[in-house]
This record gives sequence, structure tokens and C-alpha cells, in this order.
Amino acid sequence: MNYHGAEGLEFGNNNIKLDPNVVVKLPTSCRIVSTESHGVSFWANTGRIDIELSNGTPQSIFIKVISNDIGKNMMRSEFECTKAIHDLMPQFVPKPIAWGTYQTIPDTHFFLCEFHEMLCEMPDPNVFTARLAALHQKSESPEGKFGFHMTTYNGNLPQLGGWEGSWEIFFTKSLRLALDLELKAKGSDPEFDVLIPKLFEKVIPRLLRPLESEGRSVKPCLVHGDLWYANSGLDVNTGEPLIFDACSFYAHNEYEFGQWRPICNRFGAEYLAAYHSFVKISPPEEDYDGRLDLYKLRFNTHVSALFTSNLTLREQMLGDMRDLVERYG
Repeated sequence: MNYHGAEGLEFGNNNIKLDPNVVVKLPTSCRIVSTESHGVSFWANTGRIDIELSNGTPQSIFIKVISNDIGKNMMRSEFECTKAIHDLMPQFVPKPIAWGTYQTIPDTHFFLCEFHEMLCEMPDPNVFTARLAALHQKSESPEGKFGFHMTTYNGNLPQLGGWEGSWEIFFTKSLRLALDLELKAKGSDPEFDVLIPKLFEKVIPRLLRPLESEGRSVKPCLVHGDLWYANSGLDVNTGEPLIFDACSFYAHNEYEFGQWRPICNRFGAEYLAAYHSFVKISPPEEDYDGRLDLYKLRFNTHVSALFTSNLTLREQMLGDMRDLVERYG
């Protein structure tokens, strides 16, 4: 966890004291009623702030708190990514309120958004994918390119920022960064000497170059960036699906589904079928499964880098590489 505590400002136990820089981001003249710990995070401390507005209306705010410079980058990333999605699809993600740094503990940082009580249940495939498809289709890259205006964070590790005109080039750089982080976390393996050159020299060009060849093109779409089932839920009050913990950038829309390939995921074939009733598979269609497996490798590589002591994740990543090189290398 990237959180070192905030003495006197912890949530719950009848404490209603908040850092002044958090208080100024709350609605003007509101009264803090209570705080409590809420939710689970690998990296941060999370909580709920219940307030009463000046007109007597109750309201709840979600807060995430984290330490150090990496934590600061993570909070800014979450705010910017959530804002980008909310600007397009305000009913699909909690409204971001602010991010900042504690006045009383300068190496402690926070993110605030509207609080939604959620059920940990799988959403209706058609409703959920209709909204996801709308997010992808409505989004327009401000640069007309792939990437994001800043470095975003998936967990406590960075993802590639900046802009590239080619999806193949952007993805190649993104996967290279994830691999560098994984190798730094877990060290080298003799197989990498064989697999990695083939992956970059043969597999990626074979699967991604046709997307942008022979008159074909890829639209840069805003993606959530880590859309596994635990980053979604159903609003208790409305029953509508919500997504959260975004680490977004502008990508090939099918990149989103690399995270739906690992065994642990619950977005099954019915979700892909529902999505593609709204958005067609990118041509060449015969490469679809291979592209999603390549995108899965990108996710599995980053996850292996995040959890440094889990060697099963390294073997999972190696298995992905072996499979791709055997099929396309």
C-alpha cells in the first residue's frame, strides 16, 4: 500500500476532522456529519464523507488518500481520467470533484468524487456495453492521435503518456514500458531473449499493422484502461451500471477487451457479443482473436509488474508470449 497514515485525520471512530485542503473542496457552507472507512484498495486508504448541505440536504463524498510523490501522480491521474469519461458519459462514472495535497501532511494526497453505494454484481450485458460503446464512439482525441495529455497510472505504476499518430507505434511503446517495469520488478528470464525480439519484430507488426494498411484506419477512442469486473458495479439506488478506477487514454477500442481475456475476469463472451451488436469488429476481422490476445499480454505484463512477489503472474505472462510467438512469430 502507498499510504503511510494521517494521524488525527483517519476515517471513522466518530472522527469528523478533515484536512483543510479537503474541506475547501466540499460544497460551500456544508456541515460534516461523519466519516467512515469504505471500500478496499491495494494502494490507498478509502473512505466516505457524509455531509449536510446548507439547505439541509444530505450528500456523500468518496475520498481516496495516498502518500508520496507517486501517490500524487496517481491521484491526479485518477481525477483526469474520471473527468474525461464523465465529460462524455456522466451517467456511467461517479462525478469527480477534486484532487489535491493535504495542507497538514504535505506528502499525503487525495481524490474526491461523488459517492455511490454499489452492488458487486455483474451488469446487464446489453445495458453495460451500450454505454461502453457510446463512450468509445462519442470520444474524440483532442490531438487526433493515440495517447493522453499526461502520464496515467494503473495501480502504482505509470502507463505511457504523450501522443502518437499510429496505433501500432503507441501500443509498441506502451508494451515496452510495461515489460521494462516487469523486468525491473522480477528480473530477467532466459526465454525473454528469444520471445521478446520475435514479439516486437514479428507479432506486433503482424497483428496491428493491418489495422492501418490498405486504406484501413483506427479511430483513437477513450478507453477506461483497466476494465475488469471489480472496477464496475451497480448503483444501489438506480440499478444502473457504473465504472470507476479509470486509467484512461485514447486507444483502439478493442484494447479495452484485452482485460476481458484473463481467466479471473467475469466479462464473458456474452458481453463481447453485446458490444459488437453496437460496434463492429475492426477489419481484418480474422485477426480479432489474435489482437485481443496481444492486448491481454499488455495487461498481464503490467499486472505482473505490480505484484512483485507473485511468480504465477510472471508465468502467465510468459505463457501469453509463447502462444503469440507460436501463432504469429
